[in-house]
Amino acid sequence: MHVPSDRPAPASAVWRTIRGFILWSHERGSIQYDVMVTLILLFVFLSPLIINFNDRPVERNPQSTAVMVYPDGTGGLVYQVDARAVHPGDDDTMRHQLLLAIEPISGEISISRFEAVTDAKGNIRSYKVWVERQ
Repeated sequence: MHVPSDRPAPASAVWRTIRGFILWSHERGSIQYDVMVTLILLFVFLSPLIINFNDRPVERNPQSTAVMVYPDGTGGLVYQVDARAVHPGDDDTMRHQLLLAIEPISGEISISRFEAVTDAKGNIRSYKVWVERQ
């Protein structure tokens, strides 16, 4: 004659433990709770060493440029960009290069006009750029 046992089957005890981990139902301070917290901490601190999350910052302004900003007297701003940040070219090329130097500082703008600033020998030292906010 077979006498039923009060002990649960080993498979159901394993599933009950797994269910407790998933539902986070173990009491604080128990071994199971400590194991869950340890596994979470290991994941948080060790996963960046193993998994490449591609979370590097994007470099917005790779070239080092000297840009000065001063008021134009009518409530606007004039940006003075060092000539080394810009390579001579046609009007569109110059505007694009000046935007690349100014936008990291000012945000989204459009160039109204620009002019070269020269020294006594006629060498271009910088560019004055009048801008409008968009």
